[in-house]
Amino acid sequence: MSRRKTERQLNLVICLLSTRRHLTAQEIRATVQGYAEAETESAFKRMFERDKRELRDSGIPIQVGTGDAFSGEEGYRISRSDYELSEIELRPDEALVLGLAARAWRHASLGEAAANALFKLRSAGVPVDAEAAPGLTPTMRTDEPAFGPVWQAIRDRRPVVFSYRKPGQTEAVRREVEPWGVVNQDGHWYVVGHDRLREARRVFRLGRIQGQVTVVRTGPDVEVPEGVDLRSVVSSQRPDPDHTATVRVLVDSAHALRRSALRVVPGEREGAGPVWDTLTLPYTETNALVGRVAAQGARAEIVEPEQAREALAAHMRGVVSRAEAEAEPVREAEEQGAPARGPRSADQLRRLLMLVPYALGRDVRVPEVARHFGLSEKQVVQDLSLLWMCGLPGYTPGDLIDVDLEAAKETGEIIIGNADTLAQPLRLTADEAASLVVGLSLLEALPEAQGVEDGALKRVGEKLRGAAGSAVGALADAVQVRVEMDEQVAQTHRRCSQALEAGQRLHLRYLSGYLDQVTERDVDPMGLVVQDGRPFLEGYCHLREDVRLFRLDRVLELTVLPYAAEVPEGVGRRDLSKGVLQRSERDALVVLDLDPSARWVTEDYACESVTELADGGVRATLRTPAPAWVARLVLSLGSRGRVVAPEGLAREVRAEAERALRLYDTGGTSPDLVEIDSSSE
Repeated sequence: MSRRKTERQLNLVICLLSTRRHLTAQEIRATVQGYAEAETESAFKRMFERDKRELRDSGIPIQVGTGDAFSGEEGYRISRSDYELSEIELRPDEALVLGLAARAWRHASLGEAAANALFKLRSAGVPVDAEAAPGLTPTMRTDEPAFGPVWQAIRDRRPVVFSYRKPGQTEAVRREVEPWGVVNQDGHWYVVGHDRLREARRVFRLGRIQGQVTVVRTGPDVEVPEGVDLRSVVSSQRPDPDHTATVRVLVDSAHALRRSALRVVPGEREGAGPVWDTLTLPYTETNALVGRVAAQGARAEIVEPEQAREALAAHMRGVVSRAEAEAEPVREAEEQGAPARGPRSADQLRRLLMLVPYALGRDVRVPEVARHFGLSEKQVVQDLSLLWMCGLPGYTPGDLIDVDLEAAKETGEIIIGNADTLAQPLRLTADEAASLVVGLSLLEALPEAQGVEDGALKRVGEKLRGAAGSAVGALADAVQVRVEMDEQVAQTHRRCSQALEAGQRLHLRYLSGYLDQVTERDVDPMGLVVQDGRPFLEGYCHLREDVRLFRLDRVLELTVLPYAAEVPEGVGRRDLSKGVLQRSERDALVVLDLDPSARWVTEDYACESVTELADGGVRATLRTPAPAWVARLVLSLGSRGRVVAPEGLAREVRAEAERALRLYDTGGTSPDLVEIDSSSE
């Protein structure tokens, strides 16, 4: 059925492109091969209406006009000026940044749209290269299931309905929202809009949306307030710190606290006892301060204010009491249905409408097309065999598209002829054009992109907006993904880029986020990665004897060494299709029970599984190379979480909480310190 449907829709496109007047539905039924299958008038109408809707969804503009001057009956045609891609001329530097912009979405839900946009542009002779500038890898991730329908709603200016669970809530609450746009901040996506039920502007984190998002197709279009700054709306959700606390930390520990301190007073280094430095920490809420300090266990102590000191002691008592409690029973799992599968005929039709203009007059091979669309070579040949059955009404051998199937099967060469009707590439859809424009905005904050000659980023963005129309510009403006770097990180990024280009080794003084340790690393740079607004250096680490990714905001010092970088033979860059942080079978499995108020852990960190508990909380299983990191996480949760397994880690967390309590129960006497085991950085 799907193959016949694709054949019929392709014949319809060719028919409506080749006619100079509007054809009535009955003329189309009598002319276009495939509609004869409809045995009744009502069956034909349903089939024809469905075909029109799906073609329009694919970006094919079907024009409605008068088909019969005597009866006034509606007719249909496709205007070539609306169908064909507008001419775009790119300079070499513009083609370079356009390829980078498309690469940003390679591993995200808009990856297909961006790749198809490049395919269409190359069909029109635009020299874009998705593999250009291999040293830089900008990536965005859209792992949240809600991203796709929210993007569609913003594109179509439609309201959405969803269930949303705020931190601390046991049950999700229904929300009805008019979305204005989405913002990526600190690796998370947020939708900004008007909450109809609360009659107020609201921000919702997409990862906290439960179940499906329903796009409301009836009623008036969403109106976005003029001049609204989406990024400012999201940023305003974080109040500025208005209090300070005095905190003691052991020397060479609690580096996360040190980096956010307003002031660090070194302790007395002489003597045999432990050395404590004194920090002045800014904070907004006491609970947040307590969680940050508690994560350091017995290596940090709140000195004042007294209220925070008492709160931390109570927090640690909660860790101990929760560790003694029985594990919560697991709620019976609800059976999940298989995910809905999109219409394959629509995908196949879009492929064929892109393939024909790309193959005409070019040396194109089956393996190349298969790689681009993620298909098997057998499926590409099947697509070509379908194309061979389509053409102009009449459908005689001279009307049909000519495809050399033998060449495709034997040598992989794609030879297409007699397809002048489809010789020009289809215009960019709103998703395709907007994905490129948004990708360009991601590059704006990168030091390398800022150095592109004559403002190529701005020029190519204007050309895309001009070719795709004002609606695309509005959609692109509603998606904010810009990288935000302070001057120190930007300087580190520039120096890494220069060393990469010159082929020089780097020495890093680096803070490991897993171990809360500062290490010295010699690194041979292999590339720069930007994911979700965070820049990374990818390189061969001589300390670990393996490829590593280093967050540039954790590089404390960087020195360019007078040695050539020498990456061992056979060592390649990482596959980032599953993200920057990747797990290994060698990593430890840790099981946590989390209260409803701690469900955010499953939103912030990749989990192997999440199971509902009887009390409304969840049991989360995650894989980590550093159990010490999980221990700090659980210490920060207090009574809201506990380690279920492994038992050894659970005992260590409880023991560390008891050691921390002695700081408060004994007036600051340093307890014995025990390292929590960790097998990696």
